[in-house]
Amino acid sequence: MIDMEKSKKIFLLVVIVNLLFCDYCTSQNKIDINVNGFYKPGENPILKADSTYTFRDPVSNKIVRWQRADVFNPAAIVKNRKVFLLYRCEDNPAAAIGGRTSRLGLAESEDGIHFKKFPKPVLYPADDSFKKYEYPGGCEDPRLVQTADGLYVVAYTAWNNKVARLCIAFSKDLFHWEKKGPAFLKAANGIYANSWSKSASMVTKFENGKQVLAKIKGKYWMYWGEKFINLAWSENLYDWNPLTNKDGTLKNVALPRPKKFDSDLTECGPPAVITDKGVVLFYNGKNATNGNADTLLPQGTYSVGEIIFDKNNLEKIISRSEVPFLKPTLPHEVSGQYKAGTTFSEGLILFKGKWFMYYGTADSFVGLAITKNN
Repeated sequence: MIDMEKSKKIFLLVVIVNLLFCDYCTSQNKIDINVNGFYKPGENPILKADSTYTFRDPVSNKIVRWQRADVFNPAAIVKNRKVFLLYRCEDNPAAAIGGRTSRLGLAESEDGIHFKKFPKPVLYPADDSFKKYEYPGGCEDPRLVQTADGLYVVAYTAWNNKVARLCIAFSKDLFHWEKKGPAFLKAANGIYANSWSKSASMVTKFENGKQVLAKIKGKYWMYWGEKFINLAWSENLYDWNPLTNKDGTLKNVALPRPKKFDSDLTECGPPAVITDKGVVLFYNGKNATNGNADTLLPQGTYSVGEIIFDKNNLEKIISRSEVPFLKPTLPHEVSGQYKAGTTFSEGLILFKGKWFMYYGTADSFVGLAITKNN
């Protein structure tokens, strides 16, 4: 009789555990993003320039105020139940756009809104073999991801004031980075080595509640590009191979559209996310400055839209925003370096049940939009 009672209790316990586990698994698989649910909290902007931060530049051997001019275009990731931002900082407010040196700083937050900056940059031009790609313009516009086993991977733009190159770096702790160099350096026997490339959105998935890099057909994939959206694949996360047409030209999977918010360019935003609906890619559309412009937005404005790609065919568009879901509306988003107006998204995380989107504003501040719920 006692054995029967114990057996019943054990059986019921197993059933309850299985039900809880199945519910957990289901909740992890049901990943969706409601783009109409984003709002801008009153704390905006959440990061700004600060001339008190100093750093000895290893190239010039001089002390520089490395975030004196502007702070913008952040990447984001969740680590140890905190939000970490990897954000772009410029040093010289007297220089014109493109004429400053950019370095990447790191900040952490308990709530995703209020951040503590770390005192020194974590990724920057140095007197190393990568200086020819990164100096004097610097390291710009990161997108940050991680592998299932915890390796952090950043795709950033190296700018030597001549050619912008998409570069890759690895880290185990977000503070110390191993540069791997230009992403397309070896592709197609080096034909892209000196080509302009920017803005990589690697494809991610949610696994046990954690956003990690996805492998599709044994390869990692990323959307990339500034003028057009392209695709590339990799087996090691630092040597990337662009998809091409039969004639060898880059295969564009999304193009600018006349009279739309993205009439001038379509630049990839945060890491893409595999959801129930498909592969969600947020991208930054620039409005044209001529007759092709969307008349509902100021000419030259950067705003954020969404493309959903087929999970089984990463080149196939299922749906695409007709209008932006995030655009400049606040004073600091239409002032600063880029006065035409900018909401330029590069960071997206699921944190405490809500989506947090981090973006640059007018090349001068860091902004934030949050969904009311997932």
